[in-house]
Amino acid sequence: MRNRHGDFIWYELMTTDLDKAQAFYSAVLGWEIVDSQMPGMDYRLAFAGESPIGGLMRMPQEAIDAGGKPIWAGYIAVDDVDASVAKITAAGGKLLMPATEIPEVGRIAMLSDLDGIPFYIMRGATDEPSDAYSANELGHCGWNELAAKDMSAAMAFYSEQFDWKMGFEMDMGPMGAYRFIERDEQGFGGIMQASEEAGPPLWSFYFRVASIEAAVEKVQAQGGKILHGPAEVPGGDYIINGLDPQGVLFSLVGKLNA
Repeated sequence: MRNRHGDFIWYELMTTDLDKAQAFYSAVLGWEIVDSQMPGMDYRLAFAGESPIGGLMRMPQEAIDAGGKPIWAGYIAVDDVDASVAKITAAGGKLLMPATEIPEVGRIAMLSDLDGIPFYIMRGATDEPSDAYSANELGHCGWNELAAKDMSAAMAFYSEQFDWKMGFEMDMGPMGAYRFIERDEQGFGGIMQASEEAGPPLWSFYFRVASIEAAVEKVQAQGGKILHGPAEVPGGDYIINGLDPQGVLFSLVGKLNA
């Protein structure tokens, strides 16, 4: 069964050094990262066991020249890419990469939201579902989090585009309010106001590890930097936010000492 409109189905790292990024994430997350064999492009696929989680690609030079920064970006499933592009841009989003058909993969487009935060939309070439987001599976994304310049506008924008529901609001003190994003009354992410305390405006994707303490040691051994955490979150998990060796923000979730 195909993923529903509004599901996160793929995660992509745009970086400046593919070999170093591959070494880092393989060590920290246990991913097997392999060449996609895509003609004319060095695009690498990350697997957690048998499950494809995402891809790694070199950030285009023109994007770097234009001031773009290496990032993790998420792909959101849509029923119709072209119709979604039209709806998103009509609502104030910007088209960054036109709808493109990738043989045997699907149709994709890259856009930015009202705050200029990039994301992809995609209609897969087959009905095979993605489990790249799977809250409790090791190596998979376990949480999707948006820090928005305008939290209220972001909630309205994403709810309208992807049929997301805004759930419980949690008070995080100096960091402000945190609003859970739900589907079928199940939380799969959250939205908060970007700030000096909460961090810059961007999407963050929390990949699950068995032990946060062990992950901290691996991050530091591989040349990464911990910016925040380990910090406990509702449900008994702990999170960390950090920078990989290329300066890309990343996030992990797991038990404190599994």
